[in-house]
Amino acid sequence: MSPFTGSAARTSDWEHLQVRLADSVATVTLARPDRLNALTFGAYADLRDLLAELSRERSVRALVLAGEGRGFCSGGDVDEIIGATLSMDTAQLLDFNRMTGQVVRAIRECPFPVIAAVHGVAAGAGAVLALASDFRVADPSARFAFLFTRVGLSGGDMGAAYLLPRVVGLGHATRLLMLGEPVRAPEAERIGLISELAEEGRADETASALATRLAEGPALAYAQTKALLTAELDMPMAASIELDASTQALLMNGEDYAEFHAAFTEKRSPKWRGR
Repeated sequence: MSPFTGSAARTSDWEHLQVRLADSVATVTLARPDRLNALTFGAYADLRDLLAELSRERSVRALVLAGEGRGFCSGGDVDEIIGATLSMDTAQLLDFNRMTGQVVRAIRECPFPVIAAVHGVAAGAGAVLALASDFRVADPSARFAFLFTRVGLSGGDMGAAYLLPRVVGLGHATRLLMLGEPVRAPEAERIGLISELAEEGRADETASALATRLAEGPALAYAQTKALLTAELDMPMAASIELDASTQALLMNGEDYAEFHAAFTEKRSPKWRGR
């Protein structure tokens, strides 16, 4: 995302999210615990806009996405979204579905790693938010369920049919998206849906520790790695190798690359500047 901004000031208050910034780490918490953090129209829009703002600022080096209370996120609110969409026309429905997809694109395209800290349920859109993240740190209580077919919709919602086969393989993705059955933490770890299984009750803490580690590292190298992982999913090998070569040539001309050599020579830890 471009760092150039218009005249609008940064948003300081987010009605549908809790946002905390500390030491280059943003912690974004879905905070409707009485509804298992079910998403509303406003929550989707806030996530989309927050990720765009943080991407432009270039001050955040890692982001933790968490849920308050008993679970991570139960998906779209049955009353406030499913009920409301029944009265929308096709143009309005297309606008809504494009907005939810924009949230996933924002997660994939932001220049910093996103870590989902998952405990309890991650269902429907909640499962896709975790899927779109770069890392999924999960509590043993975590369970993922892609429920879209269970409400009569396509399992390919918000990019799930694009992302999930690339994470767990086509066979597992077909089963999860077709049947909508919950996948508990042990199986999710086995098929590669979980990046790290945390100790019980410590998913948020483990995710925060990972975010701190990433924030203290070479931010530009991480940003370019993330961009290449996304871009090269659909590239032929020759184009991928050429893009890798161009990217490395640019990074080899950066300050962090020179700093590594200086630190190695001087037998000290590098002081990464993200440049």
